[in-house]
Amino acid sequence: MKKIHYYRRFRLCFIEAAFITLAVCVFLLPSIQTFRRTGDNYFVVSINGTQVGRLGSAQKLDSMLAAARKQVVANVQENEDLVFMDLDIETAADERIFGCVDDDGTVIENMMAVMETAIRSTLHRSYTVKINETSVNLGSYDEVHELLEQALAQYDMDNEYQVELEIDGEREINVLEAVVTSKEESAQELEQGTAASAGIEAELEKMFAEVEPAVEKDFEDYELGLVDIDYADKIEVVEAYLPEDRLATVEEAVNLVTKEQETQVVYKVVAGDTLSQICLANNIPMDELIAINDALEDENTVIRVDQELVITVPEPELSIIWKEEQVYTESYEAEVQYVANDEWYTTQSVTLQEPSAGRRKVAAIVEYQNGNETGREILKEEIYAEAVPKIVERGTKIPPTYIKPVSGGTLSSGFGARSAPTSGASTNHKGVDWAVPIGTSVVASNAGTVSFAGWASGYGYAVYINHADGRQTRYGHLSKVLVKAGQTVAQGERIALSGNTGRSTGPHLHFEIRINGTAVNPLQYLN
Repeated sequence: MKKIHYYRRFRLCFIEAAFITLAVCVFLLPSIQTFRRTGDNYFVVSINGTQVGRLGSAQKLDSMLAAARKQVVANVQENEDLVFMDLDIETAADERIFGCVDDDGTVIENMMAVMETAIRSTLHRSYTVKINETSVNLGSYDEVHELLEQALAQYDMDNEYQVELEIDGEREINVLEAVVTSKEESAQELEQGTAASAGIEAELEKMFAEVEPAVEKDFEDYELGLVDIDYADKIEVVEAYLPEDRLATVEEAVNLVTKEQETQVVYKVVAGDTLSQICLANNIPMDELIAINDALEDENTVIRVDQELVITVPEPELSIIWKEEQVYTESYEAEVQYVANDEWYTTQSVTLQEPSAGRRKVAAIVEYQNGNETGREILKEEIYAEAVPKIVERGTKIPPTYIKPVSGGTLSSGFGARSAPTSGASTNHKGVDWAVPIGTSVVASNAGTVSFAGWASGYGYAVYINHADGRQTRYGHLSKVLVKAGQTVAQGERIALSGNTGRSTGPHLHFEIRINGTAVNPLQYLN
């Protein structure tokens, strides 16, 4: 009987232990779930070969991946940056009756750990500022604003103006453009907007403002100083997503857009200009000026009024234009008065009256670009002493053109200083030489009257022609003369044959142009 009793007690203890174990599993191991046979109901998820969790439902996977990715991005990004990851997601599905699954928080944490190691690159939300052909990338809107403000600051000393970025309505994509506004005017517009007159009162104010007569200002009434400022170049700002190494600091951006660079501009020659004066006024070396202008052979090249020359000037990438109101006293010159003479060529002029400076007090708006004056509008002036104008009589007839007197040929000797080619020859060549075969036709460079035709010592056989504009052309070392003194010839008419007479080292034509008896470089006058 004792044996049976112990056996029953042992069986009862076993049942109690099993019940307690089952209870522990139910309360302490909630991840163990029972499943019904409905197909795949157990999913093991791996990312990039690393197991991150076991799920009992595939529908939860997408939302958990999204939650993990959102948290990872939030941990590494700033200002809505774009984060790129290389993710290879695998799901192993199975059908089970019992299975151990992970809670959502654990799976998301495991996913985040793998995703953080899989980040390939981060593109920061940034702004590209485009000025002409130059672009610079900045990391925030505030940095763009600071760049534009600093570009103005060196000219807006009293901080009277502000920069606003507005959407360019003419563009199909969202492009911001920089607009400079007066802080005082903006404040006044805001004040007027909040306390604007209404109805008939507003109409009466408008009517009285329109009929009120303008009162001339005294010099004391002008508000001196900065009255307007703006960017001379169009500025475009667009949003972009860029890697960090493509972003510049504000200091780097300011240096890029405000540092001076050599820019080529056209300079128009005015009366009294010389090449040395142009170089000095524009701070450009003479050799550089000659190098960038094909029309200039050397520093002795003759230049003409209204001739256009290319010069280089230092300018920043972002130019600033501004206007200042000024009151000052100055000496001034009256405008030159011209008297037309239809019998003279435009190359002829004579001064009829010498000028004398006057004295005046002036109120004016002066316009500048990058520190250089570009315009001046006089608002009011008070004359203390009237200026006497310069009066010049000048011709209106277009001067005749000159053509090359031979066809073809090689330029064998230029104008000016040279080594004497033969005994007795001049070291200061008064013309130019073209090497041509003996007997080549020589034509009149311009219409005129033959003043000399015959033997002329060192010239050999030569022809001199006087022209209507007061100039003279000479043709030397001829083999045969075909015209006579006093004969009128047309431009391009054959006057001689080239040769090798006089002081000559070989067959060629010597050609001169003289103005008032002085030889000039013919190449500067040939059309």
